[in-house]
Amino acid sequence: MSNKLNGKTVVITGASSGIGEAMAKVYAQMGAKVVLGARQADKLDALCKEINSQGGKAVYSACDVTKVEDCQKLIQTAVDNFGGIDVLICNAGISMRALFDDLDLSVLHRLMDVNFWGTVYCTKFALPYLQQSKGSLVGISSEAGIHGLPGRTGYSASKFAMTGFLETIRIENLKKGLHVMVACPGFTASNVRFSALTADGSQQGSTPREEGKMMTAEEVAHIVARGIARRKRLCLMEAEGRATHFVKKFAPGIVDKLFYWVMSKEPDSPFK
Repeated sequence: MSNKLNGKTVVITGASSGIGEAMAKVYAQMGAKVVLGARQADKLDALCKEINSQGGKAVYSACDVTKVEDCQKLIQTAVDNFGGIDVLICNAGISMRALFDDLDLSVLHRLMDVNFWGTVYCTKFALPYLQQSKGSLVGISSEAGIHGLPGRTGYSASKFAMTGFLETIRIENLKKGLHVMVACPGFTASNVRFSALTADGSQQGSTPREEGKMMTAEEVAHIVARGIARRKRLCLMEAEGRATHFVKKFAPGIVDKLFYWVMSKEPDSPFK
């Protein structure tokens, strides 16, 4: 598996923490040349220095994925330093936790700007290079992008939009050798939950779920690498996600009730 990424140029958004940071470290260890984007330039600089000091190859560009010019600059950084792109991983994302009844509409706009439009912008500028390399375009989605997740309307909507966009890109490029994969981790021990937005747009600051029962960011990184190596279309990472995908085909009402029950049992659940 590691040989598949050896020598490849891999662009990762949301790379300053969590899954993105884990991918940067793991893929650099596999021999990939990693190009990292995130808003926090100081963290990216420290991460690149760490990777390079260990014999890896890493560069970065400070990137707010809601800004077209930042996304273009990130892709150009990859081209200028390594001559092209083999893999683009659209990982930058934010979550939310609130009932739609209580939700300020600006929160939905924020979720779509980061999770959906950030994917669109980066893909737009990377696509010619990915077509040339017959590389991989990867969107880090979620089980919430397979079935609507109560209390996460904006998150589910943005991930569904990402999936529709990526599937269409796949079909448009059937004759060009482009690999497109939608990767769906379950609940993961990463900072995205702490920065999840509440009904008024403020950050949650804590997580209602137990860290010890979640996937680690490193586990997600390895599973995504295997999916890239196998050129999978859909990468489901947990039994719950695979079960959701299967049961939804035959009994979607059961999935509705199960999701409602699970979310209502969370500590401090928005369900009254």
